[in-house]
Amino acid sequence: MTHTLTAKDSPMAETHEAHQHSYIANNNKDAYLKRLRRIEGQARGLQRMVEEEQYCIDILTQISAMTKALEAVALGLLDEHMAHCVVNAVAAGGEDAQIKLKEASDAIARLVRS
Repeated sequence: MTHTLTAKDSPMAETHEAHQHSYIANNNKDAYLKRLRRIEGQARGLQRMVEEEQYCIDILTQISAMTKALEAVALGLLDEHMAHCVVNAVAAGGEDAQIKLKEASDAIARLVRS
């Protein structure tokens, strides 16, 4: 079941279908895509390092850098989700507020466990 939410009091008022769309500010979308392309390049570099049988510690160092880069993207997306999707759902109240809070809590738990 989807619900249409409108946050009229928000400076970034929007209408969206709950659970089907995300809110990523356009200026941040470009930054996320740039970071993800860089991470994709890091993954290709790691494949090359393994193929070339490079020193294990060097490979592990690059894996650590890639992991930190992915974590930075995840934290940025989580921050945007909390600031927009969760805030708007809580302002609107109802079942969607509880769903968004649970989704955010679950996402935080996954990030902490990883």
